[in-house]
Amino acid sequence: MTEAQTATTDLLIAGAGMTGLALALALADEGMSVELVDPQPRDLKALDAQLAQMLSELPDVRVSALTLASEQLLRNLDVWQEIKEWRAQPYRRMHVWDGETRGEISFDAADLHEPYLGYIVENGLIVAALLKRAVEHPDIRLSFGLKIESLTLSDGMQHCQLSDGSERNCSLVVAADGAVSATRRLAGVGTHEWDYGQHALVATLRLDRSHQHCCWQRFTEDGPLALLPLKSEANDLVSLVWSTSPEHAQELLALSSDELAGAVTRGSSSRAGEVLEVTGAQVIPLRQRYAQQYVKSGIALVGDAAHTIHPLAGQGVNLGFQDVAALVETLLQGRNRCESIASERVLRRYQRRRMLANLRMSAAMQGFKTLFTPQPPLVELARSLGMRAVDQCSPVKQHLMLEAMGLRGDLPALQKRPIII
Repeated sequence: MTEAQTATTDLLIAGAGMTGLALALALADEGMSVELVDPQPRDLKALDAQLAQMLSELPDVRVSALTLASEQLLRNLDVWQEIKEWRAQPYRRMHVWDGETRGEISFDAADLHEPYLGYIVENGLIVAALLKRAVEHPDIRLSFGLKIESLTLSDGMQHCQLSDGSERNCSLVVAADGAVSATRRLAGVGTHEWDYGQHALVATLRLDRSHQHCCWQRFTEDGPLALLPLKSEANDLVSLVWSTSPEHAQELLALSSDELAGAVTRGSSSRAGEVLEVTGAQVIPLRQRYAQQYVKSGIALVGDAAHTIHPLAGQGVNLGFQDVAALVETLLQGRNRCESIASERVLRRYQRRRMLANLRMSAAMQGFKTLFTPQPPLVELARSLGMRAVDQCSPVKQHLMLEAMGLRGDLPALQKRPIII
């Protein structure tokens, strides 16, 4: 594309993270012209060198648990094979237990005749795969080191002023620029938000044994502690996500590496083994946010710009990818009906499809968080009995697994598995 001061494009997407890049590729593959703007500078000529450096190091602490629906989306965007070859760890089992009672549940992909439940993948590798393909796409323009300074809707077009003084005219602006989205604020969309009262301690750990392709999660009195399997030659690396009180998180962060290894071993009841090594420990504040609306004329929100939830079920990026798939389907249906893709009438179809589903997931995560905080003895007994009852009820377990794997519900075309006859 030309470098004219004022350019016209079908869509301007703010944010070149996982959701923004996935949306750009999906729509560009359908013949729409797309520009991605992101305030962080990036040397696109050094992508291969950056990737090689990433793969030469231990896995990053920022990872996602991808559902089978998210895997299918990435397959359809023609990036999954690279991600899988680089460093994607399938997990076949999940073991969840209540640290305060005897309640526990185990999930196994074999019960559904599936090879795995999902994949644990570093966020940086997902971005790298999407970005490598976006750089080569003739209908995508990548503008790093720029952000949108102002939005003006006029004559059915969004007129955008960028931080370098240039302007863009487009049919639709999509905010995919994260939880504190500047684009959402420019569009005048408010949020409801509150602190969870927890911080997440994340790190990469080395165990004294194989992780057995299993996710381990213990509900402690302060919050859930999860150990997620990572790809390595010995299958002995896991990603730690320990959601706990802000005070406890800072106390853990202040420990020496050996002391933190011991704390995690005790915190996980040694179920996954003894922690030998801790790298990259950091603390992330957890905050609930959801936008009061996902769309306005000429504006749509996806991913964390529209909603953030507690990481205890690992559904954050999966909800974002569902937003992407649903928005793509909505826009293509509108285009096929000769409707304006920027009209509020078209965009509200996307909002109806995703807003309630995301709110339900958010409410469910809040409910789980509340349920597993310290409760009166009778409530804790009921919680323990309930977990054991679910563990012994195959139909209920299978339903929960299908939901967690993204195989139930109204899936957009980009996330549906092909039917093999």
